[in-house]
Amino acid sequence: MIHAVGPVWHGGDAGEDELLASCYRRALELCQDNALSSVAFPAISTGVYRFPADRAARIAVAAAAEALAAAPDVTRVVFCCFSCDSGRLHETALAGVGSPCTG
Repeated sequence: MIHAVGPVWHGGDAGEDELLASCYRRALELCQDNALSSVAFPAISTGVYRFPADRAARIAVAAAAEALAAAPDVTRVVFCCFSCDSGRLHETALAGVGSPCTG
């Protein structure tokens, strides 16, 4: 199991975007390093840490898409959304990078 702790939202001027992107990139690096072929991510930091969900979805998808180039063993990334709103935000972000989204 890989555990990632995202940043607490402090208004967007404390490096939160980069910290959140780093969670996804590092998790995918660990998957590659440990020969793991799949990973599932929740919407990191969007709960009690109050990261804006739309912004977090865009960052999550972009960071994962970027990191996958260096992680050829990872063949499946699942964004496990616990609300319909979060799911729609991730679908929109996925459409922006041209990746298929399956339920």
